[in-house]
Amino acid sequence: MRIGIDLGGTNIAAGLVNDDMKIVCKSSLPTKSERPYTEIVKDMAALVMTLVDKAGIPLSDVESVGIGCPGTPVVETGEILYSNNLGWENVPLLPELAKYIKQPLRLDNDANCAALGETLAGAAKGTRSTILLTLGTGVGGGIILDGKVYAGINHAGAELGHTVIVSGGEPCTCGRRGCLEAYASATALIRMGKKAAAQHPDSLLARAYKENGRLTGLLIFDALDKGDEAAKEVVDTYLFYLAEGITNFVNIFQPEAVILGGGISAQGEKILVPLRRQVAADVFCKQVSMPKILCATLGNDAGIIGAALL
Repeated sequence: MRIGIDLGGTNIAAGLVNDDMKIVCKSSLPTKSERPYTEIVKDMAALVMTLVDKAGIPLSDVESVGIGCPGTPVVETGEILYSNNLGWENVPLLPELAKYIKQPLRLDNDANCAALGETLAGAAKGTRSTILLTLGTGVGGGIILDGKVYAGINHAGAELGHTVIVSGGEPCTCGRRGCLEAYASATALIRMGKKAAAQHPDSLLARAYKENGRLTGLLIFDALDKGDEAAKEVVDTYLFYLAEGITNFVNIFQPEAVILGGGISAQGEKILVPLRRQVAADVFCKQVSMPKILCATLGNDAGIIGAALL
């Protein structure tokens, strides 16, 4: 048995994972990230004890505890160099947790953990080489090569959302222009949708925006399902840019699978079919087999399972 902790800016979620890579029981607490990190670590330790109590086992039966944390980790020392979501710099996360938990402790970036979870126990189970893209407020990335997390020599790599696909394009939160995140995130989809609604005031898209007072990815896809041409133009443009990014990663890594997570992945085959078609047409070497392009299946559990399996 192992324990995985998914430390987020809003919640700390933890789960006890068995040898079949299934979550036996889960628990969570609000992060309250404005607190000192020492208080957050105490809550992480409390969650570990809650899980073993729920399962009716001693802590000694837990082989290890893994943590997935947003930001840049130093996996060798258990420190977090920087985490924008938590407002942390140079936080000794594992050394602090070791004051309460004596089992072996492991640490990695949260997106890397999600990628590992989907590779070992989710959509890409049975593969050894996977690229994960999470399509949410931003675009997160995780790279699994030969069954192991790859993030560069300093573990600050795999920032796939911050590869430029349109030189001088839309501004990105990282300070550059034209990043994949500025075109393939849910935020980007909504920006494109608002622009299209203004250009086509008689469209279903514009009506949905006006009636709801806001626009969401789901509203855009609902308008698409009803045959709205403005929504179709938005989704087609969005998927074009997403496919550009996927094609780049296929050309670089030649993975066995590309997994899409985040809210937009709930659209399933509606987005997968055109993505597969464009990537197959654009990849550099068309003589080799294409990677599977799939949607994630573990949802919010991916980070917990991946952290447990570090």
